[in-house]
Amino acid sequence: MTRTTAPRLRTLVLLLLAAACALLTAAGPASAHAALTGSDPRQGAVVDKAPAQVSLTFSEAVSLDDDSLRVLDPKGQRVDDGRPAGAGGTTYAVKLHAGLPDGTYTVAYQVVSADSHPVSGAYTFSIGAPSQTSVSVDGQKAGGGIVGLLYGIGRYVSYAGFVVLAGGAAFVLACWPRGSGVRPLQRLVVSGWLALTAATLLLLLLRGSYTGSGKVGDVFDLSLLGQVLGTKSGASLVSRLLLLAAAALFIAVLFGAYDKREDEEKRDLTFGLAAGGTVVAAGLAATWALSEHASVGLQAGLAMPVDVVHLLAVAGWLGGLTALIVALYRAPADTPVPASAVRRFSRIAFGSVVALVVTGVYQSWRQLGSWSAFTDTRYGQLLLVKIALVAVMVGIAYLSRRWTAQLARTASAVAPQREKEQVGVGGGREKETTAGSGASKASGASKGSGDSRRAAQLARQRAAMDTARQKRLRDADPHRLGLRRSVLAEAGIAVVLLAVTTVLTQTEPGRTEQEAQAAGRSAASSSTAESGAVTLDMPFDTGSANGKGVVRIELDPARVGDNDLHLYVEDADGRAFDIPEVKIAFTLEAKDLGPLPVVPDHITTGHWSASKVQLPMAGDWKVAVTVRTSDIDQVTLSKNAQIG
Repeated sequence: MTRTTAPRLRTLVLLLLAAACALLTAAGPASAHAALTGSDPRQGAVVDKAPAQVSLTFSEAVSLDDDSLRVLDPKGQRVDDGRPAGAGGTTYAVKLHAGLPDGTYTVAYQVVSADSHPVSGAYTFSIGAPSQTSVSVDGQKAGGGIVGLLYGIGRYVSYAGFVVLAGGAAFVLACWPRGSGVRPLQRLVVSGWLALTAATLLLLLLRGSYTGSGKVGDVFDLSLLGQVLGTKSGASLVSRLLLLAAAALFIAVLFGAYDKREDEEKRDLTFGLAAGGTVVAAGLAATWALSEHASVGLQAGLAMPVDVVHLLAVAGWLGGLTALIVALYRAPADTPVPASAVRRFSRIAFGSVVALVVTGVYQSWRQLGSWSAFTDTRYGQLLLVKIALVAVMVGIAYLSRRWTAQLARTASAVAPQREKEQVGVGGGREKETTAGSGASKASGASKGSGDSRRAAQLARQRAAMDTARQKRLRDADPHRLGLRRSVLAEAGIAVVLLAVTTVLTQTEPGRTEQEAQAAGRSAASSSTAESGAVTLDMPFDTGSANGKGVVRIELDPARVGDNDLHLYVEDADGRAFDIPEVKIAFTLEAKDLGPLPVVPDHITTGHWSASKVQLPMAGDWKVAVTVRTSDIDQVTLSKNAQIG
C-alpha cells in the first residue's frame, strides 16, 4: 500500500463508521413488533361510572410484570392492584380500586413483545367528566436513552462480528486454504469472534434495563439479570455464548492443526471443518431467528429457517468480502492472493446474492404485506434504502468480477515467464551460494566468525529488499489495484448496509404498523357508533364583563346525513345563561368542503338546538362556534370532530 493510499483508506473507514453510528443514533427507541390495537375504556373516553378494570389488546402476545400496566389518578397515584394478567388471547387486564372519584385517569403500559422488543405508551380516559391531571403522557417510550443507544450499538457489533467470523472462516476454507497461515486473516477472524462474544455479554447485561427502567444503574443488577435469563431473549443470548465456545475450538483447529498440514493433508481436514463450521454458523444465526421478528407473526415455522439462510448468505458475501480486502491489502508479499481464490469467492458471492434476493423477497412480503407499506411505513422506507444499497453493491461486484477476470488472464500469461526467471535466478543463486560457500571456507580461518555475522546481516537485508521489490511490483499491477479499489468500495457500502439492517431489526414491521392503524380507525369508528354522539367542550372569553364561560356542543349520531345538534352555554360557575347570539359552521378541510353554516334555535336558558344538520361526507370536520356576549364583544372557537 502506498503512503498516499493509507491515509485515504483510514479516512474512508472513519467516514463510513461515522455514517453507521449516525444511523444507529437516529434509530431512537426501538419500535416493537407488537402494537396496541384496542383498549377498554378506550382512549379519550368519558365513562359514567368507574370501571372495575382496564384492559389492553395487542397485535401479538406480550410479556408482563407487576409494573407493566399502571393506572394513575389525576394526582399521579396508582389506583390499580399491581397484578396484570391475561384476559384471553392477546388481551391483558389489571383490576382497579373500588370507589374511584370523577376525573381524568392515565393508563401507562410497558411490556415486551414476543420478538424481544419493548413496547410502551400511555393514554387517558375520564370518569364522569374530564379534569386536570399532573401526569404527563409524553416520553412514555421504552428502549431509549443511553441504555437504548448502547443496546443498538451492541446489536450492530454482534451482527458485524458474526459476519466477519463466519464469512472470514468460509473464505479461508472455501477460497484460499493457504490463507490460514496469513496473520492478518487470522487476526480478522479472531477479532470477529471477540466482537461477537463481547457484544453478546453486553446485550445480556443491558437487556434487563433496556426492557425495564432504562437506567444505567440497573445494568449490573443481578436480580434483573436473573429475570433476563428466564426469557426467550436471555436463553438465546446464553445459547449464543455456548456456540461461541464451539467456534473458539473451530478457530483453534483452523489456524493451528489445519495450517500446519501439507496441501494434501489439508484436503482431509477441509470437509470436517466445513461441516462443523456450517453447523456452528447456522446455530449462531438461529439465535437471532428464534428470538426476533422471524419467530412471531405470519408463517413463523417457515420464516425462521429462511432467516437463518438469509443471515448465512449475508456472512458469506460481506464477511468473505472483508476477508478478501484484508488479504489484498495486508497479505505478505511472498503470499499474494491468487486469482483462483478471487474467482472462487466471486462464485460464492454470486450464490449468496441469489440467496439474499430469494429470502429477502419472502421476508419483505411477510413484513410489509402491501405495496403501500413501502412508502407509508418507516420499515418500508428503511427497506427501500437497504435495497438501493444492495443494488449498488451488486453493481460494484460486477466491476470486481471484471477485474478478477483480467487479473486471472495476466497471471496465466506471466506465470511461465516467472518460472523461467526463477529457475535462472535460482541457478545463479545456487552457484553464487556455492562460490560464496567455498570462499567462506577458504577465508574462514583468517577472518573468523565476524564475517559470518556480516554475511547473515547482508542476507537479511537482501531478503528485505527483495520482499519490498515484490510488493512494489504487486501493487503496481493495474488489474490488482482496480480489484482492490472495487472491493474496498463494496466493503464501505457494506458497513452502512449493516447499520441499516440493524435499525430494521429494531423497527416495527410495516404489516403490523398498518394493521394497528386500521384497528385504531375501526375502534374509533365503532366507539363513535356505539356512543351515538360527539360532545365538544370549548371554553370562551370575549373580554367583557360576564364574558367567560363554556360552550358545549352535542352532535347525535355524528354520522353522514342528518344529525341533531344541541348547544349549551354555561358561565364560569357552571350555571346556564343566555347570550345575544351564537353561530355554528362545519368545515371538512381535507376535501375543501364548507364552511356549512348552522343557525340553531333558542330553546331555553342556555340551550340552543338544530335538527337535520346535514353532513355529506365522513371525515375529520372542524366545528367553529361564534359566541357574542354584547354588541361588540365576540369570539370564534373551533374543535375537530370525527364524523363516521
